[in-house]
Amino acid sequence: MKTLEVSNDIIDIIDVIEQLCGIQVDDRKLYLLEHRFGELMREASYSNYAELARCARDDRQLQQQIVERITTRETLFFRDGSPFQALQHKLLPEIIDARASSRFPRRLRLWSAACSSGQEPYSLAIMLRELLPDADNWDVQILASDISSTAITQAKQGVYSEHEISRGLSPAQLNRYFHKEGNLWRVQDKLRSMIRFEERNFLQPFTNVGMFDVVFCRNLAIYFSDGNRKDLFNRIANQMVDDGLLFIGAQEYHSDMSQRFTMEHHCRATVYRPKKRVP
Repeated sequence: MKTLEVSNDIIDIIDVIEQLCGIQVDDRKLYLLEHRFGELMREASYSNYAELARCARDDRQLQQQIVERITTRETLFFRDGSPFQALQHKLLPEIIDARASSRFPRRLRLWSAACSSGQEPYSLAIMLRELLPDADNWDVQILASDISSTAITQAKQGVYSEHEISRGLSPAQLNRYFHKEGNLWRVQDKLRSMIRFEERNFLQPFTNVGMFDVVFCRNLAIYFSDGNRKDLFNRIANQMVDDGLLFIGAQEYHSDMSQRFTMEHHCRATVYRPKKRVP
């Protein structure tokens, strides 16, 4: 593999990437720049990364192209299955019991914060339908957001290849929640109707997102600087109800959570609850 030197023009584009979406490109990931931006550089005849960075500062379309190329969209249905099992068999039943005497006993709000091409929010919708036989009589909403407009477009369409649907779904779930269309599979409307999709940059304020019982923010903050990561989790905590549940990626930094969350373990899953703020 060819190694790139950390020259000034490399530093310029690394700075632009972090300003746009928070992703840090360290020495171990410099090869991503050549792999993902090589075609863009050739198409637009940029002489070096410094020129690309300079043009991107005032070009919104180019900024979006950079974000699309640097973000990773590797995912699958029911990825790392233990969070879904913990939710279905223990944590959500406890929340439902706790809400029984509240003003809104049949309202649930979930957030797939970095939804990629949609497998995670659709997995949450399937899990809820299997937990709640009368799910259509509940006020359930799942917010699915991602910085990538391409990912959000695919997620909205809810159309997947044989390879994509073979990863994580049982045959029963496939037949119950998807329609076959040639060589593709389309999500049924009963799942799609539960989800609202939004393009959202996680460096920006969480305006008009509401409050959530469950938040999945997995494998996103691992690419952020310490400061951006702690700020992100602090802002997520502000959007959660007192007994809400946060799931992060298995390889993410638990130390960042100590100021605003307490850690629990259920069904082989690690979950975080927001600490009550002192007035």
